Amino acid sequence: MNIEIIDPDKTIFSGEADIVQLPGKEGSFEILNNHAPLISILKEGKVKISDKNKNSQFFEIKGGVVEVLKNKVLILAE
Repeated sequence: MNIEIIDPDKTIFSGEADIVQLPGKEGSFEILNNHAPLISILKEGKVKISDKNKNSQFFEIKGGVVEVLKNKVLILAE
């Protein structure tokens, strides 16, 4: 799936991933390929992005919103 993390100043990450772990307001959750459409509020924490080779990258956010639609994950981060 395609992942984009955008803050008010720039694009932090843009690329492909198999799993995304997010710090949701009510607890952390994961998004996998072909996930159902979703919009959720994010709290301060780490976003973990893992590719098909199990390589992981971490990004600190101070909160934001995530939208999942048609295998695209858009994270609008603070």
